[in-house]
Amino acid sequence: MNAGIVGIGRYLPEKVVTNADLEKIMDTSDEWIRTRTGIEERRIADDNTKTSDMGLAAAQKAIEDAGITPEEIDLILVATVTPDLPFPSVACMLQERLGAKKAAAMDVSAACAGFMYGIVTAKQFVEAGVYKHVLVVGVEKLSKATDWNDRNTAVLFGDGAGAVIVGEVSENRGILSFELGADGTGAKHLYQDEYIIMNGREVFKFAVRQMGESCINVLEKAGLTKEDVDFLIPHQANIRIMEASRQRLELPVEKMSKTVHKYGNTSAASIPISLVEEIEAGKIKDDDIIVMVGFGGGLTWGAIAIRWGK
Repeated sequence: MNAGIVGIGRYLPEKVVTNADLEKIMDTSDEWIRTRTGIEERRIADDNTKTSDMGLAAAQKAIEDAGITPEEIDLILVATVTPDLPFPSVACMLQERLGAKKAAAMDVSAACAGFMYGIVTAKQFVEAGVYKHVLVVGVEKLSKATDWNDRNTAVLFGDGAGAVIVGEVSENRGILSFELGADGTGAKHLYQDEYIIMNGREVFKFAVRQMGESCINVLEKAGLTKEDVDFLIPHQANIRIMEASRQRLELPVEKMSKTVHKYGNTSAASIPISLVEEIEAGKIKDDDIIVMVGFGGGLTWGAIAIRWGK
């Protein structure tokens, strides 16, 4: 049995905060932000919109896209570091609000790599024949964990949600290989106390090295080469980190997803948000080889190679 993605959905708040907006409240500039991060604007959820609200909207779209009902979901995995409450989990909240009465539910905490961890976990359940449909949601309301007086971090983050249904796909399609990893010695470089704290220099060095290595590793595990890759979806944290991954795979610019300029860093939501965007734009087609790769606080990382299609 092969596990793959059989449904997709996303949600983005309506409110757009541009670099020019940030210039008015802190000592920064549009040029400084764009040249260092590639970010031009980001979406920010209002005070009445919770993480679970955004996750619900994305999940409903993914369920509809998969052509299933909530009662057919066996497990809900929500990747987030910004839950509504310490407990119950966002996954349990979605289980109730979706009406997914049969589903087990839990949150996955691996920061920006959380969606990769969720996808790989879902793959195991489906390929073992234990569960038929697993809902994986990446959702963050990072605006509530951001110190808006810290210009080094406040310019980076945005809010949003992406969701997929993982289920059985046809032979030769689906998730071909994966890599998950962690290095707890780097925890001091990226963490949340009251707000997000980051040593940008150290995180940058780690991400540039690890993203490229993970891409190569999953291709080798799948028996593929760089020439086989049709599209790269990296975690949308920083355009310079993303470019390093693209160059490591020797891909042309048009074969890498770029949404960071519109949405900023949405942590666990960034890869599924980008996936939906590229599917809707017609840039990903059946039987394309896609590499998705992310990194985050922990420090954590994860990547998959997938042959697209049901």
